[in-house]
Amino acid sequence: MTTLIIVVGFLLYMFFYFTYGKKLERDVVKASDSNEAPSKRIFDGVDYIPARREVLFGHHFASIAGAAPIIGPALAICWGWVPGLLWVWFGNIFIGAVHDYLALMASTRYDGKSIQFVATDLIGKRTGTAFYWIVFFLLILVVAAFAAIVGGMFVKTPEIASAYAWKILAALILGVLMYRAKMNFALATIIGIAMLIAAIGLGSLQGISLSYISWMWIFFFYIIIAASIPVNVLLQPRDYLNSWLLYAGLILGFIAAIFAFKGFEVPAFSTFSPILLGGKPTPFWPAIPLVIACGSLSGFHSLVASGTTSKQLTKESDGLFIGYGSMFTEGFLSTIVIVSIAGFGYTALKNAGISAETLNFDNWGAMFTKASASVGLSKANLFVQSYADMVNATWLGFLPTKIVKIIAGMWVASFAMTTLDTTNRLARYCLSEMALPLKDKTTGLYNLLTNRWIASVIPAAIGIWLAASGNWLIIWGSFGAANQLIASIALMSGAAYAAKKLKSKFANSAVIPAWLLWITVTAAILWFVVVVQPGAIAAKPVSGWTVMVILCVMLVLNFVFIYDFIKSKAYKVE
Repeated sequence: MTTLIIVVGFLLYMFFYFTYGKKLERDVVKASDSNEAPSKRIFDGVDYIPARREVLFGHHFASIAGAAPIIGPALAICWGWVPGLLWVWFGNIFIGAVHDYLALMASTRYDGKSIQFVATDLIGKRTGTAFYWIVFFLLILVVAAFAAIVGGMFVKTPEIASAYAWKILAALILGVLMYRAKMNFALATIIGIAMLIAAIGLGSLQGISLSYISWMWIFFFYIIIAASIPVNVLLQPRDYLNSWLLYAGLILGFIAAIFAFKGFEVPAFSTFSPILLGGKPTPFWPAIPLVIACGSLSGFHSLVASGTTSKQLTKESDGLFIGYGSMFTEGFLSTIVIVSIAGFGYTALKNAGISAETLNFDNWGAMFTKASASVGLSKANLFVQSYADMVNATWLGFLPTKIVKIIAGMWVASFAMTTLDTTNRLARYCLSEMALPLKDKTTGLYNLLTNRWIASVIPAAIGIWLAASGNWLIIWGSFGAANQLIASIALMSGAAYAAKKLKSKFANSAVIPAWLLWITVTAAILWFVVVVQPGAIAAKPVSGWTVMVILCVMLVLNFVFIYDFIKSKAYKVE
């Protein structure tokens, strides 16, 4: 079964990339390298900097993926492996990749401005304002969710923390070689890969053991610095190294899944409403978008595409490979995660010391809580263990288990940390654009809010504070709610761009799935607010109420956006 699913998934993605994707590029967006990219036209040496296609792919993929395409499927196993896999495949192919590519190209044609700016121009000023605030709240929740994931992983496996620290040093050196010394790109790549291998080896020798709260403080200062310095100092070289880590992990997982020749330990379907989010029965519909986000479709991707990526795109013909291709790669990553956990998840849990009586799909959330408390087996670590077991079950078993686990852990940690600092950078952009009305009225306040260091502190402080509360499943559910809500809104904005600017009838094909997604996500948020949040508030009042207020404000702004969208008829070709 592992072999069949992985091969079918691979063929699906290849087929739709070269058919549906190429049609979007050719007939809808009409990408042309004769249009000079903003990275060259508005070059500023900090944010607008042209990047090689391979380097930008690594940065974009690492930024959009984070740990979500791993954590989401690990949680969604509670419904069985089929529901999660179908949500990943169909959502990824027909919504997620289209959403990402349209957001990237619309931003590129708008001088690298955000998708919120595009919505303001095409639909209306009030719409844009509502969209900006929804986005800002999402970015705070993203910081909280991914800081909590990485903090828990670093505490559980100090060797991963050490390997990541060595990789940061390697990335800084690679940045100097690529951009300061102007070394031959191929030679710099070879040196970078060698340093990446050395980082994993050095990390396996000596870990960095710190408390969870200590890691929160480190993350706070790290993401402020990383979000404020020029992108070619750390982000571009680090994420280029991440891309090689991705290729190694995907190839290793692909080969292992094919040659494992193993049936699934996890049932295809388990129950419609397992106990998961907030310790409550969690129905597949409408709650699935709260659990699986980035592996299927994600509004956060439109923020990355129109935030950092569009400012580094060298030419329009690179857009399909980076925007559309990255989303397909992420979907394939989630497919590998589902295969590894479905095939080896029970074994991983038993090997970690979980008794057979505790293995309960109907109460998946409680099982994870008990597992985390007793043996430290978190959602991310379940994938790490399952992945290592799948590799060891094949002829690749000659690889030391410890090294395989560090590679898998670095995979999760690297993408999650990339998402952390990229998110803070996006929040900085968001604040700067939101502050534009103050430029002439209150110049001093405008200058303060647009200062890249000050603007980086605000979302970092709120997000890390929420992560420090440790209320993980609540943070994850609220992040998923905000994330998928923005996906539906961004896809509607993409449809408006296709209709108003591109004069394409494809707008109707984009707005229909956007409506279906909007209905599902809005229902899921209402369910989450009514059913889950009261318990979260009772357990941890301050963080619980903070999340409740954020979600309620987002709901109000969401209905404002939809009202304006319908009224403006922005999706109709004139």
